[in-house]
Amino acid sequence: MADIVDRATRSRMMSCIRSKDTKPELMARRYLHSKGLRFRLHAKELPGKPDLVFPLHHTVLQIHGCFFHHHPNCRFAYMPKSNRAFWRRKLLGNVERDGLTIKALRRLGWQVLVLWECQTDEPHLAAIYKRIKSSTSGTK
Repeated sequence: MADIVDRATRSRMMSCIRSKDTKPELMARRYLHSKGLRFRLHAKELPGKPDLVFPLHHTVLQIHGCFFHHHPNCRFAYMPKSNRAFWRRKLLGNVERDGLTIKALRRLGWQVLVLWECQTDEPHLAAIYKRIKSSTSGTK
């Protein structure tokens, strides 16, 4: 199936997709900050530059978009109909890299939590908050 827009338009559209300060990330940051949690953003010294780092709790929160990180059994994690080989390689590569990043963070002693784009509602954010608060203070 051919794309409905030309290559230049598609390229411009894709370049507008952000990797930082996304709507789900801002929602999570706003909620967790309002609950009194303090965090660092995109810590460059950690594998994968986690979205939110809670040093006091030795916990990181990765906020994944359902499409680009291929959320299992999610209606937003579909395989595009055009250029299937490219997208399959791209999306499965993202999933593999996410797994390697999580393993690397855990080897360094960090608790890793993942929040999916489709889970940025109040109940899911409250559950994340409880998991972070219940974790013991980290000591390296």
